[in-house]
Amino acid sequence: MAMSERRKKILRVVVENYIETAEPIGSKAIAEKAGLTCSSATIRNELAALEKLGLLEQPHTSAGRIPSPQGYRLYVNELMEQHKLSIQETERINTAMNSKMRELDRVIDQAGKLVSQMTNYPAFSLTAGGSQITISRYDLLMVNSNSFIAVVMTSNDRVKNKLIRLPSDITEPQLQLLNTLLNTSFTGKSLAELSPELMRVAEKAAGSSYGLISLVVSFAMDVLEDMNQSIVRTSGVGHLLEAPEYQDIGKAHKLMTYLSGEPEFSNMSLPMLQGQQDTRILIGPENVAEELKDTSVVLASYDIGEGMKGVIGVVGPTRMDYARVTAKLSYLADNLSKMFSAPQQPALPQQQRPALNPAPASEQSGDEDV
Repeated sequence: MAMSERRKKILRVVVENYIETAEPIGSKAIAEKAGLTCSSATIRNELAALEKLGLLEQPHTSAGRIPSPQGYRLYVNELMEQHKLSIQETERINTAMNSKMRELDRVIDQAGKLVSQMTNYPAFSLTAGGSQITISRYDLLMVNSNSFIAVVMTSNDRVKNKLIRLPSDITEPQLQLLNTLLNTSFTGKSLAELSPELMRVAEKAAGSSYGLISLVVSFAMDVLEDMNQSIVRTSGVGHLLEAPEYQDIGKAHKLMTYLSGEPEFSNMSLPMLQGQQDTRILIGPENVAEELKDTSVVLASYDIGEGMKGVIGVVGPTRMDYARVTAKLSYLADNLSKMFSAPQQPALPQQQRPALNPAPASEQSGDEDV
């Protein structure tokens, strides 16, 4: 959209003033803030022209102008200056990230909370399942003569376990034989590769113990299936009440209810999860969900590894400070990518590895009676 430099200056002042104050701005104030020497009448004519172009709105006849969603879009695309994080802001992000555990669920959860604290907006984090995740190791740990714990480790260093009870006795040598068969034939396989054909091959090799092999592999398939699901977490929904736009309890309640449920951010994040872009800004009507039509959503993506990507974002009023929010999200996303791509300690050879301990109770998947 071709516009004169004067109109661009006026639009920028209107947008940035509304971001800061949530109030309309008049022609006299625009002249002062934009450093324009033309008359107030000329500025009013320019405001009317911008309004006719659909870039500004006038809430009341006697009021000044505020940006429209189209005005915000032009501002973001052409007029917004890149925001540079201060030393204090970068230190806060680095300190918060370095103090958190590297375990995926906790890192993602803490990242969402950190974004909400940094921006004072509700934040969400989304992880997309990785279809290339595989089982890297099995351990079968004897509990007693008729029960054992099946432990599986995935290629993205997640560990899950399940207690399996048996109707008849099993010996330690028998269990170790099953353990060897699992690690020989069922590691390095994605969910799609754990096929019926592979199970038929295992049935011939395991003989009468095939039922136990089937149980453990079924558990492994459940673990991989869970990891293929997209997971959305939201934080800081209460921040909405701090914005003037949501002083209307009815309006705030509708959006807070949506964000507190299971919001469908997967569709809006799809281009980022497919690697098509690193940041995305959706303004007002550009959002698909009806509950988000009066809000803006800013998203940034990061790589988790093993074919997995994540997205962090914020939801807020259309007058949010896009430059500042985008800078913070991009910096945090870059650091998350670096964190997940950091080299791990070299693995021990299979014969030197100690047996895995069962995961804490919170990680256990429950008992299964056979």
